[in-house]
Amino acid sequence: MTLSVYLHAQSTKKEILLIGTFHFNNPGADIAQVKNFDIMNKKSQNELEVIANKISTYKPDKIFVEWEYNKQARLDTLYNLYIDNKYFNYIEERYPRNSFYQQNEMFQLAFRAANKSKLLTVYGIDYRQANFPFDSLMLAIDKANQSNLKKEIEGTLKAYEMKENQDRVKLSLTQLLLNLNKEESRNFDLGSYITLFNTAGGKDNFVGAYLVSEWYRRNLYMYSLIQKITESKDKRVVVLLGASHIAMLKEFIKIDRNFKVVELKDIL
Repeated sequence: MTLSVYLHAQSTKKEILLIGTFHFNNPGADIAQVKNFDIMNKKSQNELEVIANKISTYKPDKIFVEWEYNKQARLDTLYNLYIDNKYFNYIEERYPRNSFYQQNEMFQLAFRAANKSKLLTVYGIDYRQANFPFDSLMLAIDKANQSNLKKEIEGTLKAYEMKENQDRVKLSLTQLLLNLNKEESRNFDLGSYITLFNTAGGKDNFVGAYLVSEWYRRNLYMYSLIQKITESKDKRVVVLLGASHIAMLKEFIKIDRNFKVVELKDIL
């Protein structure tokens, strides 16, 4: 390969705008429990408008979200309602006490940005068939008498919860998102899996490594869908997922010769 051909190949990488978020509707499904953040107040809604407009200006060809990939037809129905300005009336009637459809980042930010970008589809890429045996991991730690590891895991979770709860009181939505997408935040997230969870259990018990491998597998499958759905004509795509997923995807993209990362701070 000549130098000119090589440089051209490097310059034609597709861009992936990575946006890691906390779950706006906070279902309490994560092992770390944090306070709700009011995504529906006027200030947050104004910030969402600004962020969505910035994403639209970026001119994405596709937007990917944390919706189960095998339930795309349902996501299409909801997004079509959104395009027709019927979405929120529909969910108020259909799901009157369900904050997920009202507040989740897919509907509050991804739908908003996709509609402003005149996209006809928002793509779900979540893969839910992986396991996350955290309870079994903690039992294995007890059985192996790994008391120091247990204290470190519990202390790490507590410190994370405390910091997140403090931030959600004093920081704006934009500041929270920018913090989640900092390299140090991603490294902390990824490092916890390897430093803490991967070491759990006795010599003949690999529940810790199994949990970590399943987390890798879930994210690897999700990234596979991004690769498969992105078309040759696409130049820019947006991936809007929970921050822990984005931390993992960033590592995959580093060694993918076809993509390069764009960060939220770059468009804001």
